[in-house]
Amino acid sequence: MSTHINAEPNDYADTVLLPGDPLRAKYIAENFLTNIKQVNDIRNAWGFTGYYANKKISVQGSGMGIPSMSIYVNELVKFYGVKTILRVGSCGGISPQVHLRDVLLAQGSSTDSNVITNALGENIHYTPLADFSTLHRAYHIAKDLNIPVKVGDIFAADQFYNDQINFKKFADLGILGSEMESAGLYYLAAKLNFKALSILTVSDLILGDKKTTAEEREKTFNDMIEIALKTAVTTDYSN
Repeated sequence: MSTHINAEPNDYADTVLLPGDPLRAKYIAENFLTNIKQVNDIRNAWGFTGYYANKKISVQGSGMGIPSMSIYVNELVKFYGVKTILRVGSCGGISPQVHLRDVLLAQGSSTDSNVITNALGENIHYTPLADFSTLHRAYHIAKDLNIPVKVGDIFAADQFYNDQINFKKFADLGILGSEMESAGLYYLAAKLNFKALSILTVSDLILGDKKTTAEEREKTFNDMIEIALKTAVTTDYSN
């Protein structure tokens, strides 16, 4: 048992889906997994373990932002031996090629977080990247499911409200969307030696006026969930 997770030692699967919203964790468990067991309830950051396609899979809410997410990632890996973490989150669309409800695969994650930018020393900017084998598999699974996906850079913001960010410049550089976690997830994956990928659904358009409701973000982003689950059950830990 760790500080923020009260699960027993073998309660979590090797692969964990990691939504920020604990209500999305509950939705995934109740609608996609079988034989589910709630394994964490501290601070209502709900965690569940069940089965998908006869393979043990877990899902854990992580809160918003790199600091909150990092707590759960550290404890999942260090205390429970988790080997792959698939973030299933929402993001704001930035690129003009990105539309509401598009699914994005974060190949890399830019950020303004000091946790990441100075990780290797002052003025050395570490570039956090997804695990390529997991990204490659998720991309082809999406193709097989006829779910269009876009692959590219995501911006992980340190602040949700920041008037100093010029998102038009981000769009010009090809950044697809913005959220608050992926850079931290990828940095920890490199540091702690686990596989990581962020699979995101566009919940609103930062340079537009379209957006989904909180309930829609909780309960209707099924394409990314299906991609994540099928990626999870095809993960090979033999290598």
